[in-house]
Amino acid sequence: MPGPLHGIQVVDMTSVGMGPMATQMLGDMGADVIKVESADGDVFRHVTPQRHAGMSHTHLNLNRNKRSVVIDVKSEPGRRQLDALIAEADVFITNMRAPAVRRLGLDYASLQPRFPNLVYCACYGYSERGPYAGRAAVDDTIQAVSGLAWLQGGTEGQAPRYVNTVAADKVVALYVANAVTSALLARERGAGGQAIEVPMFECMVAFLAPEHLAGLTFVPPEGPAGYARLLNEYRRPFRTRDGYISVVPYTTPQWQRFFALTGHPEMADDPRYRTLNSRSRHFSELYRYVDAVLAERGTAEWLDLLATADIPFAPVNDFEALLADPHLRAVGFWRESEHPTEGLLVQPGLPVSFSATPPDIRRHPPNLGEHTEEILGKIHKGA
Repeated sequence: MPGPLHGIQVVDMTSVGMGPMATQMLGDMGADVIKVESADGDVFRHVTPQRHAGMSHTHLNLNRNKRSVVIDVKSEPGRRQLDALIAEADVFITNMRAPAVRRLGLDYASLQPRFPNLVYCACYGYSERGPYAGRAAVDDTIQAVSGLAWLQGGTEGQAPRYVNTVAADKVVALYVANAVTSALLARERGAGGQAIEVPMFECMVAFLAPEHLAGLTFVPPEGPAGYARLLNEYRRPFRTRDGYISVVPYTTPQWQRFFALTGHPEMADDPRYRTLNSRSRHFSELYRYVDAVLAERGTAEWLDLLATADIPFAPVNDFEALLADPHLRAVGFWRESEHPTEGLLVQPGLPVSFSATPPDIRRHPPNLGEHTEEILGKIHKGA
C-alpha cells in the first residue's frame, strides 16, 4: 500500500533546514514533492562534508523522496512554469521572507483567486501580524530570541548557549508538517484551500513554555520562569567509575528503589524526598546525591542494576555507537542505499510506522535539477 499522503502533490520552494525537513516528512508519507531550486541550488547543498559539489550531507539527509527542478522564478518564463506546477499541486510551501514572496507575486492573496483549493504554507522567522514582520531569521537567532539560549546557560548568571543542533529549524518543521496535513484534512471535509502561517519565533516560544513558563503561569506570579528539575546544575549525564550514564528516577517507587539500590533506603522516608511535590523543591540535592553515588561503580554494572530495578537509564551514545545500536538495527532504523552519484549512503529511516498505509523511501535525494526535463517537459506537452 502507498503512504498515507499518496496522491498529494507538494510544490516545495524552501531551503536550508526547516522547510526541507518538513517537506521530506510529507514525501516520506507518500506525497509527490517537487523541490523548486535556483540555478545555484539550496544553500544547504554546499556545506561540508560532501563527495561532489552540491551534494552535501545535509542535503542528502533533508531531501529524499523529492524531485528537483531548476526554475528562475524571477523571470517571466520561470513564473509561468511555476504557475503551471502550482496549478497541479495540492500544497505550496515557501520559507522565503514575506516581502520577497510578495514581490514575486507568490503571496496567498495573489495565488488564491486562481487556485482556491490550494493549501498554502508560509514559514518564516516572525509572524506578519507583529512588529518583527519581515525580519531575517536563522536557527541561532531564533534560539536566542525564543529563550532557548537563555535556558541552556543563562539562567544562573552563566553565558547563554545554543543547543548543538538546529533545534528551532527542526522543531518548527514538525509544526509545518502537522499544519499542512491538518489543512489537507480540512479541505477533504469541505473547507477548501487556505493560508497557513508558521512563524519560528512563536512556535519555539509555544514549544518551550509548557514547563518553563513555570511560576509566571500565574497572575500574580508564583515564582520565576524555568522548571527547576531541568535547570538544576546537576542535571547532566553522570560520571561513573569508567564513563558516563543518564539516570532519572522520577516516580516515588523509582526513587525508593534507587535509594535502596545505592545503600540508603532510609532516604525514602525523608520528608524532603517522600513525594513528588516535596522532591520538586529539592531537585539539586537529589541530583547531587545521584552524581556522588554513580561514581562508585562502573557503567556496565550500573546498566545491569538499573535495568533490574526498572529505573529509567540510558548510556551516553555518540553517533558511531548509534550506528551499531542493537535496538536500532533490530527495527531496521538505519537504511543503506546506493545513490546514483554519491555511492553508498547510510541514513536514518522512517521512525513511525503505519499498519495500513506504510510510508517508504521511494526516491534518492536529487541532484540539482535532476528532474527539470521530466517535470517541465510534461508541462510543455500539457500546454
